[in-house]
Amino acid sequence: MSEFTHLNEENQPKMVNVGAKKITKRTATAKAEMFLGKEIISHFEGNELKTKKGPVFQTAIIAGIQAVKKTSDIIPMCHPLLINGVDVDIQIVDEENIKILCTVSIEGKTGVEMEALTGATATALTVYDMCKAISQDMVIQKVELLEKTGGKSDIKK
Repeated sequence: MSEFTHLNEENQPKMVNVGAKKITKRTATAKAEMFLGKEIISHFEGNELKTKKGPVFQTAIIAGIQAVKKTSDIIPMCHPLLINGVDVDIQIVDEENIKILCTVSIEGKTGVEMEALTGATATALTVYDMCKAISQDMVIQKVELLEKTGGKSDIKK
């Protein structure tokens, strides 16, 4: 059975020491699925909805990027990282649902899974905030890590 890495011998919280790790190229992609409903999707023109707060997807993408950069400020055991790149993509899946993909890359000593998950989540929350005047029936249904490369083990779903 694997041990928790963020606990010391006295079962107290600790930040993992990554000092001895090698710098490697690392990436992670997370996905958030979101139900918007027909009422909200019907307001879109092409792939964008313009509101009094601004363009929904463009604003949400910027929020996702900002969240990636601030992950260590909100997740206590995350290391501050020098991010190489962030790509956030929002797609309308059908007349009720959207899909958000957030891919983060670095060259570093620790992975960027939490950054990708945080970016996808913040993007979804921003879509919710931008569209709540139309309907509050939206649901952020699923947030998951799809892929991670670099480090000890790779994951691909």
